[in-house]
Amino acid sequence: MLIHPTMQKLSKLGLEGFTQAFQEQLEQGLYQDLSFEERLGLMVDREFTLRDTRGFERRLKAAKLRHDAALENVDFKHPRKLDGTLVRSLATGSWIREKRQVLITGPTGTGKTYLTSALGHAACRQGFTVLYAQMGKLLPDLAVQRGAGRYTQSLKRLSKVDVLLLDDWGLEPLSGLETRILLELLDDRYERSSTLIASQFPTDAWYGLLNDPTLADAILDRILHGAYRLELQGESLRKTRKSMSTVEARV
Repeated sequence: MLIHPTMQKLSKLGLEGFTQAFQEQLEQGLYQDLSFEERLGLMVDREFTLRDTRGFERRLKAAKLRHDAALENVDFKHPRKLDGTLVRSLATGSWIREKRQVLITGPTGTGKTYLTSALGHAACRQGFTVLYAQMGKLLPDLAVQRGAGRYTQSLKRLSKVDVLLLDDWGLEPLSGLETRILLELLDDRYERSSTLIASQFPTDAWYGLLNDPTLADAILDRILHGAYRLELQGESLRKTRKSMSTVEARV
């Protein structure tokens, strides 16, 4: 068998993992006792694992998460009323497959943004596309794009993201145009994809944060109905853990 031409063909096909495993089998005698099916299976497994890892890395980079967070590092013992059962359920990605929303509320410093990033990380791991955005930056940027003729394209791109993470909801007042843009964004995603919203304001105060009652009704109808809610309470983790070194306490 002419090995070199085979290696070249595998390389041209982009089967890097398969090629690496094949080379190892040629160089290491421990594979000689395996059947053809077993050796083929090992090479296919290597290719699959490599592609899966690279796909995750691409999704994670595109997500632009605020923190390098993981659910394994979330502290469920801190007294902030974090529902561990619900978080572990969300970690399975069922809410994304159901096209549901997640609302995280609580005072500043209770870990909302970290938890948002951790859920985004879990979604990337499971093969979903994710994008993190701060409301105070995303909506003004879309308003500018509306005037520059790029708005429709940007809105279409955002509508296709499996999980949109909107942080700092209500932190800055919205203009009338930004409120309309928010409605269009949420309307495009409604029952098609999932949105996670993090805010320091409780959900019963959200209506008053939107400057148009008619638009406010439409917006809240699309995000509150059937949403999973994590309502954090208590003092800031940063204040109560100055002497501790856990990952979550440092962000």
